[in-house]
Amino acid sequence: MSDINAECPAVFARRLYDGASDLPQENRVIEIEAGRIRAIRPGDLPSAVAAGMPVAEIIAPGFIDLQINGANDTQFNFDPSVAALARIAAGARRGGTAHLLPTFITAPGEAYLSALTAVRAALAAKTPGILGLHLEGPFLSPARAGIHDPAAIRAMTSADLAALTAGFPGPLMLTLAPECLPEGHLAALAAAGVILSVGHSAATAAEVAAAEAAGLRCATHLFNAMSQMSGRAPGVVGAVLASDRLYAGIIADGHHVAWENIRIAVKAMGARLCLVTDAMLTLAGTAPGFALHGVGITLQGDRLTDAAGTLAGAHLAMDAAVRRIMDGAGVSLPQALRMAATHPAAALGLAAELGRVAPGYRASLTLLGEDLASCGVVVDGRYFPQD
Repeated sequence: MSDINAECPAVFARRLYDGASDLPQENRVIEIEAGRIRAIRPGDLPSAVAAGMPVAEIIAPGFIDLQINGANDTQFNFDPSVAALARIAAGARRGGTAHLLPTFITAPGEAYLSALTAVRAALAAKTPGILGLHLEGPFLSPARAGIHDPAAIRAMTSADLAALTAGFPGPLMLTLAPECLPEGHLAALAAAGVILSVGHSAATAAEVAAAEAAGLRCATHLFNAMSQMSGRAPGVVGAVLASDRLYAGIIADGHHVAWENIRIAVKAMGARLCLVTDAMLTLAGTAPGFALHGVGITLQGDRLTDAAGTLAGAHLAMDAAVRRIMDGAGVSLPQALRMAATHPAAALGLAAELGRVAPGYRASLTLLGEDLASCGVVVDGRYFPQD
């Protein structure tokens, strides 16, 4: 996708899905001013083409990826820098992602501090697409490490708590195992505005409920790396499905979660279920694999695994996740588009500015072809066409 970074005064949609209604608006011009949507009005294709507007068969609210580890041959853990974040965001835009939380996974010691520094700098520089930060670890359960380095998983210290509650200029999501946290830390993190997400956790349903009461808001890659639901032990999965408030991300790539389970989650959670990619550096890249804390990861088809077959993130774009959840779980197009944009915005507390196409909202849009493949992205009024 070209990073021409051009200000875009208007775009034309043959069909506009606004993130609220199931019914599309046909032949609409979306007018943009100072990075916001100024107006939406009827229009026609010949006039739009004559005016030089970007045109798309379908326009939807800009996709928001809450969990993406890398793209464009760049892994955030390997290079926590503003330049790396710009490359990852550019790679994600090729799959229709307008905004993302770059995700820094478990690393030794206090390495996560470098991610905080990098994203602070990227936000200060107004790097297009960088919305905030997702720290996935290191405060996880060793029993549910997944592909994370068990040697780097550790307990949260008072110094960690101070660093994480010092204030952050954007959404800060933290995936943790609540059963492993010291008493009072969860509530302190929530009070500081950290978006707490249960993941890589062996918690009981009672422990999840207690964490929810203390401020837990989300679950990370639902069904994966967490205690499962059984007849008398609901685990993390059962607690999340039974909750009326918790949001969850889900990886709809056909590998991480059985489609039957995704259908259950869609029915149980409705507007609280969010599509995520969990993508690694191979997305929109050229590398056939990489090493993660000394473990070789290879891409076979669209599946990333180590030699033992353990899934290691995903090779998935957001537009592909939309198509796959429609095909695999019978989700309608407007619902799938909301799962990619509207629900994530709400999970982050940003429902008043992102996740809708309406006057006053940030002008962040995903442009799709009839085949639901991305053909461009508008990020806060800047147009990035697909190459």
